[in-house]
Amino acid sequence: MTQSTFLTRRHFMATTAATSLLLGAAPVFAADPIKTAGIYTVPVEQQWVSRIHKAALAAQESGEISYTYSENVSNTDYARVMREYAESGVKLIVGEVFGAEQEAREVAADYPDVAFLMGSSFKEDAALPNFSVFDNYIQDASYLSGIIAGAMTESGNIGMVGGFPIPEVNRLMHAFMAGAKEMNPDIQFQVSFIGSWFDPPKAKETAFAMIENGADILYAERFGVSDAAKEKGILAIGNVIDTQSDYPDTVVASAIWHFEPTLNKAIEAVKAGTFTAADYGAYSFMKEGGTTLAPLGTFEGKVPAEALELVKKREAEIKAGEFTVDINDEEPKSS
Repeated sequence: MTQSTFLTRRHFMATTAATSLLLGAAPVFAADPIKTAGIYTVPVEQQWVSRIHKAALAAQESGEISYTYSENVSNTDYARVMREYAESGVKLIVGEVFGAEQEAREVAADYPDVAFLMGSSFKEDAALPNFSVFDNYIQDASYLSGIIAGAMTESGNIGMVGGFPIPEVNRLMHAFMAGAKEMNPDIQFQVSFIGSWFDPPKAKETAFAMIENGADILYAERFGVSDAAKEKGILAIGNVIDTQSDYPDTVVASAIWHFEPTLNKAIEAVKAGTFTAADYGAYSFMKEGGTTLAPLGTFEGKVPAEALELVKKREAEIKAGEFTVDINDEEPKSS
């Protein structure tokens, strides 16, 4: 993205100027609506980013924020875009800095009166009080979707296609695998990572190979996997968003991420002038409303009752704090 397109790109939305006051050494952030920017390294249609984008649009609709965003920003250009938004008067910047951690934190240090809420594999730093982190901790719903997959597979062979083996992907895969094994401890998994966050053709080809190797259900962590499942007439489990309307005969269930609780907490803190370094990851947990299992829709009545009973039981236990889905950030392996 060039300098000239920064504020004129096709997705630019109207923003409202806001002011801030300084009380001693502590910054006071912008009043309503909070001038907010999203910076994304992939298109806003991509699963993970689409949930952030959706929550931001909802907050804008309710009058909490004014929102603009930049998509397809390369990691090498990320810091520059952050800096330009900060210079333009934006008071809350949301994004994902997995490939630009150090540079992003250096920019944040230069703008102490701007609140940064960033997807990150690392934790917050008290020495950088305006930089908070989040992640999609939707392992609860991923576990439940695994129970359904474990009940639906006939071959006992499940293929799993991910982007990169980083913690926020690994933990969801492990949770899914644990749920599937609760239904069938003998299930085998084929696990592969395509080395990209958005390469549907490569994900599709990887999924085809797994189907050739016996998989009859695919875990679609990336776009393209469900296309392969549809073409070959097998089932898929979705991740982050519900794509069943696009694949009514293919996608059985999906673990949905709701970013609204995370963003709303940050907005409240900015409005109150209390935004500080924190880990917002917990707001993605099921008990906080940050994740749900998508409705079965077209697969209503097609999932074994035994699995549905276990899903209902575990969901209630998770919400009550009586059952905890393990968070395993290690790279999953084929078995």
